[in-house]
Amino acid sequence: MDIGAKFKETAKSVLPVIFIVLALGLTIVPLEKVLLARFAVGGLILIFGLTVFLMGVGMGIEPMGERCGSALVAKKNLTLLLLSALAIGFIVTAAEPDIQVFADQVKAIFPFVNKTAFTFAIAGGVGIFLLLGLLRTILNFPIKIFFFVFYTLLFALAFFAPKNFWGIAFDSGGATTGPMTVPFIMSLGLGVSAVRAAKDDSSFGLTGISSIGPVMAVLVYSIVVRAPENALQQIAAAQAGAISKGGVIAQIFLPFALALPHFFKESLFAIAPLVVLFVIFQAALLKMTARQTARVLIGFVYAYFGLAIFLTGVNGGFSDAGNQLGQTLGSFAAQKGGAWLALLLAVGIAFGAVIVCAEPAVWVLSEQVERVSGGTIRRKALLVFLSAGTALAIATALLSNAFNFNIKWILVIGYSVSMLLMVFCPPLWTGIAFDSGGVASGPLTSTFILSFTIGAAASNPADSFGVIALVAMMPLSAIQIMGIIYKAKQKSKQEAQ
Repeated sequence: MDIGAKFKETAKSVLPVIFIVLALGLTIVPLEKVLLARFAVGGLILIFGLTVFLMGVGMGIEPMGERCGSALVAKKNLTLLLLSALAIGFIVTAAEPDIQVFADQVKAIFPFVNKTAFTFAIAGGVGIFLLLGLLRTILNFPIKIFFFVFYTLLFALAFFAPKNFWGIAFDSGGATTGPMTVPFIMSLGLGVSAVRAAKDDSSFGLTGISSIGPVMAVLVYSIVVRAPENALQQIAAAQAGAISKGGVIAQIFLPFALALPHFFKESLFAIAPLVVLFVIFQAALLKMTARQTARVLIGFVYAYFGLAIFLTGVNGGFSDAGNQLGQTLGSFAAQKGGAWLALLLAVGIAFGAVIVCAEPAVWVLSEQVERVSGGTIRRKALLVFLSAGTALAIATALLSNAFNFNIKWILVIGYSVSMLLMVFCPPLWTGIAFDSGGVASGPLTSTFILSFTIGAAASNPADSFGVIALVAMMPLSAIQIMGIIYKAKQKSKQEAQ
């Protein structure tokens, strides 16, 4: 793997975000110089970490997932396959760093939430739907019918849940699709479908299916707990900038030095379950050669260090600038409206269009789609439609905050459109679309974009829950539209011949 080429590609995805924030922060939306310097340093650290992480995914996590899926199917033991899927989904999700952060954010607003029970409910939801997703693949059950049935059940269940849990429930579906979970689940699905004789729509969709489980689990949790509607509390003001002492150099670099040990620990908890699973599968099923085993283990090491560095860059200074920028623009838009509201929307759209391309899982999905399709589905084209969907999601979230839209009806309408598009979209593209919705809402979106929208909704930050849900929802329509266009072009070529 060419590290130079990979670094160049990741830099192209992240540098536009850095340039936008610096340009605004130094001109019409002035931000503290130290904050901007820390943001720029965090961006460079993020680029390096993402490069190393993606190398690790390609060397370790993807080969392991595909080999495990193939080996489980080859055993021809359905019970073993399904129980393994349940255990894998639960273990990997419970260890996902994004879930721990998300559970803390929810508890900050809903103090009655038990973090352990909440986390286990989400992990159990992923495990159950990973099981159902693999069972669908084995039985060759149509993916469109699967999504239609379970999303219908999901929305029926949602109307019994407290309205202030809607955004959180749908956000949980995005939070589960983090940098550790997604590459393994997608590779597992590819491994299972690869050993089947029929070439159908089974290669993609497993991540999208797995994302349904946590939403249902959180809705059930909210119905069981049934807190009063007025239980909402405002989120405490953004991270206290505790580094007030010392010189400018210390204020810029010390936050990263303090964050790095924490994220090395978080990344260890994220990667360790996968290593344990690999050891178990290697001993019982895979029987890889020493060379192959060494390569996978080296990949895990790369992924571990890359993830730790990536999260340090994101949380050490990258997301703080997003919060401050959102606060300033949101304040101007609320007071003056007009041009400032338009500028807020324009900035949000630009961030949404660009930042999704820097998500680790988006890179993994787009590369797998291009590889599995033999190059007929171009990665760059997929990223364009994914960026468009994410940009629209951010704009919708900002408008929802500005005009107090009800997130419930936005989600109902959005998913209804997605269900309608399934009628016209090829099955393979439907699977890719629902996978795309999951991968678009990764750690970068959950930190920088969420910080930006929380800042923009400073008068009531709790209303910002739901932005991850919108980011996960919009690509469902965008990618299916791409699939419909692709289908029409293929039909035109065939008719021309």
